[in-house]
Amino acid sequence: MNSSKLKAAIYGLAIGDALGVPVEFMKRGTFEVKEMTGYGTHDRPAGTWSDDTSMTIATCDSIRACGKVDVEDMRSRFCQWLLYAKYTTDNEVFDAGVTTCDALRAGHGIDDYYANGNGSLMRIIPLAFTDADDKTITAVSAITHAHAISTGICCQYVDIARKLLEGRSLEEAVSACTGRIPGIQKLDSSEIQSTGFVIDTFEAAIWALRTTDNFRDALLKAVNLGDDADTVGAVAGGLAGIIYGMEGIPQEWIETLRGKEIIDRCLFEWQ
Repeated sequence: MNSSKLKAAIYGLAIGDALGVPVEFMKRGTFEVKEMTGYGTHDRPAGTWSDDTSMTIATCDSIRACGKVDVEDMRSRFCQWLLYAKYTTDNEVFDAGVTTCDALRAGHGIDDYYANGNGSLMRIIPLAFTDADDKTITAVSAITHAHAISTGICCQYVDIARKLLEGRSLEEAVSACTGRIPGIQKLDSSEIQSTGFVIDTFEAAIWALRTTDNFRDALLKAVNLGDDADTVGAVAGGLAGIIYGMEGIPQEWIETLRGKEIIDRCLFEWQ
């Protein structure tokens, strides 16, 4: 069952990413995403995903190849993506985050409050399908984002995903989270930020899921928050894939998604 859920999570993440790519950095209320479209901010064909998905499937590929969570192997695969455009649809890297680039070039994660972007949260969901403990999840985040805020949110996100995999409701899954997350569905959209700051992205993604009851509405609500739309969409999409399964993802979005063969060959089985 976990293999089908892994595929749904990664496809959900990639679709959320691709939905948000054309409107990334746009101000909320100046656009409306209704379907999967192309071009816009990054001038890419419909269904094109960005660094969020590339790094996520690099994570999957590392686990597949090593049969375990190997931090140094993951770092190497991230560098192959950044330097040689591996795990991309068009052999071209775009939208790579500053902290991610700095960390990979330096060979160590950045432990700085101002480096708490969402660049490790967006790629962490494959670890929910492994037996990685919080120490290991922290180490995987810290390949790029080493500050306690980023690593802590990655641990919370993986915990949510695992509880969903156990069949718990999203309400139950977020109940132990810190901050505004447990009651976030009560907030108005004006109280939700969708910036690249990791706390904002995490809150926006969970808010979109808690205020909807199907995959399509959750993902559209996420990306229409604007700003860092692709990553909010990706973070929401990973969990939405677990909640609703492949059967809950609109077929036309799956058909439009590019690079499915790249994703499929990187998925792993976990014993």
